[in-house]
Amino acid sequence: MVKFSKELEAQLIPEWKDAFVNYWQLKKHIKKIKLYRKHRRSPHDGDFRRSILDSVCFVAQRFSGKYRSAENNTEIIQVRRKSTVEGDNEVYQTELAQLFSEEDEVIVFFERLDEELNEVNRFYKAKEVEFIEKGEILNKQLQILVELKQILLDRRQKNPCAVAVSRSRSSSHNSDFSAINAESSTELNDSSLEISSQTDEVIATLEKNGVNFIDAATRAKTKKGKPKLAIRIDIPATTPMRTITAITSMLWEDLVNKPKKEGAGEFINRKKIECAEKMIRCAFVELYRGLGLLKTYSSLNMVAFVKILKKFDKVSNQQASSSYLKAVKRSLFISSDKVVSLMDEVESIFTKRFAKDDRKKAMKFLRPRQQKDSHMVTFFVGLFTGCFVSLFSVYVMLAHFSGAFSPSSDTAYMETVYPVFSVFALLSLHLFMYGCNLLMWRSTRINYNFIFEFQPSTALRYRDAFLICTTFMTAVVGAMVIHLLLRAGGFSPSHVDTIPGMLLLIFIALLLCPFDILYRPTRYCFLHVMRKIVWSPFYKVLLVDFFMADQLTSQIPLLRYLESTACYFLARSFKTHHYETCRKGKLFRELAYVISFSPYYWRAMQCARRWIDEYDTAHLANMGKYVSAMVAAGARLTYANQPSNLWFGIALVTSVAAITYQLYWDFVRDWGLLNRSSKNPWLRDDLILNKKRMYYLSIALNIVLRIATVETMMKFHVNQVESNLLDFFLASLEVIRRGHWNFYRLENEHLNNVGKFRAVKAVPLPFRETDSDGWDIIS
Repeated sequence: MVKFSKELEAQLIPEWKDAFVNYWQLKKHIKKIKLYRKHRRSPHDGDFRRSILDSVCFVAQRFSGKYRSAENNTEIIQVRRKSTVEGDNEVYQTELAQLFSEEDEVIVFFERLDEELNEVNRFYKAKEVEFIEKGEILNKQLQILVELKQILLDRRQKNPCAVAVSRSRSSSHNSDFSAINAESSTELNDSSLEISSQTDEVIATLEKNGVNFIDAATRAKTKKGKPKLAIRIDIPATTPMRTITAITSMLWEDLVNKPKKEGAGEFINRKKIECAEKMIRCAFVELYRGLGLLKTYSSLNMVAFVKILKKFDKVSNQQASSSYLKAVKRSLFISSDKVVSLMDEVESIFTKRFAKDDRKKAMKFLRPRQQKDSHMVTFFVGLFTGCFVSLFSVYVMLAHFSGAFSPSSDTAYMETVYPVFSVFALLSLHLFMYGCNLLMWRSTRINYNFIFEFQPSTALRYRDAFLICTTFMTAVVGAMVIHLLLRAGGFSPSHVDTIPGMLLLIFIALLLCPFDILYRPTRYCFLHVMRKIVWSPFYKVLLVDFFMADQLTSQIPLLRYLESTACYFLARSFKTHHYETCRKGKLFRELAYVISFSPYYWRAMQCARRWIDEYDTAHLANMGKYVSAMVAAGARLTYANQPSNLWFGIALVTSVAAITYQLYWDFVRDWGLLNRSSKNPWLRDDLILNKKRMYYLSIALNIVLRIATVETMMKFHVNQVESNLLDFFLASLEVIRRGHWNFYRLENEHLNNVGKFRAVKAVPLPFRETDSDGWDIIS
């Protein structure tokens, strides 16, 4: 039977962990009470007759205590409810009967229990008020959306050609004022009068709610002289087109600064309405999720109070739990039914407005199914791991006997085949490290799905990552064995050397496969994130975007191997065996700079975009880190092409400066460590791992692996084969360092969410109220 403490730890909401009942601390108080009573009952001398009498008295007292507690339970404890000075909160205070009044440990226990109950009620009320306010705002947003859709439909029915979109003047947040041109109503024919009157009724309804549709050029005022309100459709600039539109509109306003001509109204755009509908739908989903979490919070805390009071009854030999549980059941977090009623209301609204009265479809959004662990996945992971080990052993023996890695052998293998297989090896290693990250995050209850905004029903689990990795490497090593066997069998090298290229094309085809097989949601999510990275800074940057971009900065050798592979196969070097084009070609060397700079450039552009969106100068400092890395990478690449003492000095200085910058940012900003005032010396106050030495070892390991990149500048006296193997080894160390870095980066992000009790994603809303001067009015 699983202990409740472990069950509670497995089920509680990680981001709200500090707001739950501190069950473990209360258990310590119970143990103190038990030790105190045991010490008090222990005999002080060895008189056998006295010990017999003590035992008889103890049994009699136990039965008499049970009888008295059943007869008049209120005499043991009394829980009183008092109002605070502000009057908006109620606190509970326990008064002990004379039976417990002389036991200090019991007094301390109930004082701590009262504190926990009051904290739970306080947190529950704050979250309940927050969610109710969100529900009211969403209802208002949905009502505006429904009426705007009705207006758009009526306008289309009256004159389909009249619904046009004009370039709207936008603020820095890409906000568009939706207005209806009042003069257009005079141009309607008699057949549209009925529709026009319906539209006017809808507009009048909005005006009664405090919202008025006004022309952008002539804004009306109320009778008291106050400006009327206008609806503003606030669509975030999350795509390149929206970003470009926002920039051009802002520049047009700043440079030209001319108002629009009289009567040039700004019309409702169907695409904007669709975007607004999607935003409101996501907000309802997050609201429902938050309400479900709050409901879980209430039930788990109730069970915790029941369990801890039962333990107290067992230790004290009294029935004191019933009186206290009555007070717990009367408290706010149990007695309030607002959360349940609001959940029912959200379900009803979502089913009607977003699922066309299809409750089953609505529940797919509101209550997505969790993935179930399959033993078949574990079985295949073990199977492919064994196949990989066996095939790799065969490959090592074949490579040794054939002399594929011998310095005196033909260089065709290292020039053509080695780069392709290095790509697969580095990619598989990164997948393996990511699987280890998922396993560690899961075991330490880091909510990575919430941080990355993954769907729980389709998110990749650690077993799936290991399965992809082992399958990947089994296929690659199998192809390597077949390649060596065919070469040893006397087949034409020009035909045999096409096997790595064909394998690469097969994996690209599987990545782009449109059928719902082989983890399509994960593959398409990866492609979507990669597209956003390449088009930085035009896309809005999320955590998963810059997290993936950081992974790319550690895979620059992989990109270089891809460049070599593409060059060899496009230049048909595998047939001609002339490798000068891909060694000394001008285009090849110029592309090497582009490939080495691209990951750092994308990451720097993401920092610039985040600075534009958030106005936080820390993002500019982070951008400087990637700029310094670009300079160091360029200096090292130039030194590799033009060896000289000057370039060696430049490369060394820039590399040391970039590594120092990166180490500072790793420890202080990304991991949140090196805090002098922390209770954990040179770490941080909150740590997830129990052993502090793991953090100190991780700091040292990160320093060593960061410095290992400087080894690429050293000109060791080795042959070409050993040089290639050394480069691959250093590239593997960087991938391992990145996987090690990933855990602590997400740990710090998780602790930030815990500190702010942030368990629900904040979704921006499309409609805002503004006055005639364009200032926001908070609803």
